[in-house]
Amino acid sequence: MKEILNNIILSSKLKKPLLAILIDPDKFNINNTSQFIDKAHKSRATHIFVGGSTVKKNETQELVLVLKKHTQLPVVLFPGDVSQLAKTADALLYLVLVSGRNPEYLIEQQIKSVPFLRSTALEVIPTGYILIDGKKHTATQKVTNTKPLDSVSEIVDTAKASEYLGYKLIYLEAGSGAKQEVSANIIKAVKKDVNLPLIVGGGIRNKKQLETAYNAGADVVVIGTAFEEDESFFNDLSKNLV
Repeated sequence: MKEILNNIILSSKLKKPLLAILIDPDKFNINNTSQFIDKAHKSRATHIFVGGSTVKKNETQELVLVLKKHTQLPVVLFPGDVSQLAKTADALLYLVLVSGRNPEYLIEQQIKSVPFLRSTALEVIPTGYILIDGKKHTATQKVTNTKPLDSVSEIVDTAKASEYLGYKLIYLEAGSGAKQEVSANIIKAVKKDVNLPLIVGGGIRNKKQLETAYNAGADVVVIGTAFEEDESFFNDLSKNLV
């Protein structure tokens, strides 16, 4: 079954934007899970993404197990590498760094994941991952040894090539802690040319930026750093303020 992907596709068709909260296992205090999830439930959040550029062994699995005890929201893996997989999650964004040219993140990590994935019931969602210039050298750049894209035409062509290759989602990522979010112009250009649901993340720190991304065509917006730095941001995204 492809429940999570189908839900994203349906929400995209109905123009009902989704909000994913990204939790980095390496930065998250697992002892605060209950309080954090309680705030998430009162917000517009529809998904929990779990992952980071560098995460210690077994931390992802431990965090997912705890999250599943506290929430019915879909828990989706957003892994930096093969070590961040967890059988108890609901789905996996099977990321391919299509904006880079490092074979380790184009195919090698994916091959390494196969023995693990064969033994799971994870919903695997092929996702074209495009790193966008966020005006900051991010951990993703450092770990993957790839450069972000800043040319709108190159970004659109990369996304379109991903569609032709059969990916199911496009993820435009400015990087954790980006100084500049993915611009509305980039989101609009990709959305106009590519017939796939669009995920946008990185650098979004307030409600205005969130709404700008939605209005430009983002189907799912991912927020991580803003919540890590200030959990009161949940208040700005209360269901009562939709």
